[in-house]
Amino acid sequence: MINFEEELAKYKPSLEVDQAEEAIYNNDLSDISDLIDKILKEKKGR
Repeated sequence: MINFEEELAKYKPSLEVDQAEEAIYNNDLSDISDLIDKILKEKKGR
């Protein structure tokens, strides 16, 4: 049986759209094209 008091205690509200967007953009995430670009630039620099 579900313990509603326990579930409510674990509840964390989701971020608003603006807050979520800010959190995403503040993370420095590299995708594969960024990594390939970095490797190619390093190879050309040598």
